[in-house]
Amino acid sequence: MNKKDFLPKILETGANELEIIDFRMFEELEDGSIYEWILGVNVAKVKEVIQKPENIYKTPGLPPEVEGVAKIREDVIPIVNLAKWMKIKEPKDKTGKYVIVMEFLREIIGIVIHEAKRIRRIKWTDINKPPASIDEKLGGKVVGVIEVEDGKLLLLLDFEGILDELGMIKVFSVDESQPESQTEEKFNILILDDSPVARKIIRQILEKDGHKIYEVQSGIEGLEFLENIKKEAQEEGVDITDKIQLIISDIEMPGMDGLTFTKKVKEDPIFSKIPVVINTSLSDKATVDKAKFVKADAHLVKFDTKDLLHIVHQYAIKKH
Repeated sequence: MNKKDFLPKILETGANELEIIDFRMFEELEDGSIYEWILGVNVAKVKEVIQKPENIYKTPGLPPEVEGVAKIREDVIPIVNLAKWMKIKEPKDKTGKYVIVMEFLREIIGIVIHEAKRIRRIKWTDINKPPASIDEKLGGKVVGVIEVEDGKLLLLLDFEGILDELGMIKVFSVDESQPESQTEEKFNILILDDSPVARKIIRQILEKDGHKIYEVQSGIEGLEFLENIKKEAQEEGVDITDKIQLIISDIEMPGMDGLTFTKKVKEDPIFSKIPVVINTSLSDKATVDKAKFVKADAHLVKFDTKDLLHIVHQYAIKKH
């Protein structure tokens, strides 16, 4: 029996698939009709879906979109009212009754929703860019859309971006105390992330450390970039690692996720010379196992400046 036989299907990372929780929010429109928002979040970020706690305690300093904090299991966590963030009018009989408890970026957060429907397994290639009107309505916090039954659209929300907007994730901000680089080692680094917020943070940290950064938004764009770099290196008679010394890739990206991208890089005789670090908001064991399975060189949880710089200097190819 080979290694793959021990892995559940969702860990067969070459499948370029993910599982999402399909949940609903309802909006009362001006004409009195009800609009049903079909929304989704990656199962890997979800600890559980529960009934909304009766005891939610207001604490000072929280944004208006946060109802307060509640004790869930052994953790006291903030409870975000998604309807308030979306700026939608809730129907009287459809107020939030459930909470999706999520864990990512080393934080646990509760999101109040109207209804949890089902788990869907989808391919990253089925995720498309959102129409501008929808993306604008939700403040640019839709990472992708998926066509579901009857031609309706399911929207994948950028919860990291939402919580960053609310000022609720400490590690999202660049550490202002980060010293200027004290090392002479400067690297050319390719980062893959579909989140503009994430790319900006990573770029700021790494540029302050003296490195040159290239950015793309998906695994597909990452492979195209590497093909161009390979061609340049061949024309100049140098090795590809003279051009790029490290790749840092997110996992969740439309079109081609970071695990499939990493697998393809490691299977290519030229690209595989470049170390790949999986950089994700997920810290669960399953995600770490997936990163190892596709032969990623390291796994990093967003966004710890110290950890990021340590990983860069540990794994980037040294050129002397």
